Amino acid sequence: MPNIKSAIKRVKTSEKRRALNASQKSALRTAVKNADVAIAGTDAEAAKAALVTASKKLDKAVTKGLIHKNAAARKKSRLAKKLNALSAQA
Repeated sequence: MPNIKSAIKRVKTSEKRRALNASQKSALRTAVKNADVAIAGTDAEAAKAALVTASKKLDKAVTKGLIHKNAAARKKSRLAKKLNALSAQA
């Protein structure tokens, strides 16, 4: 444990940020997984809604600095590609 006042504050703020980032990243992963599951199902409307939610979370994560913008773009692209394949199939 640090003794210097500024270092003590740094530890506290770092821990707070780490916890917040972890929860946001977890919510992001859940949204992407839900979109994947919805696309794997048969309901195209639910899949579209899940994709919109996942895209929104991905964009938000980029602005917060949680993930790289190219990683978000890649994930969104892959999900959209799967959804388009589902739509073409129907």
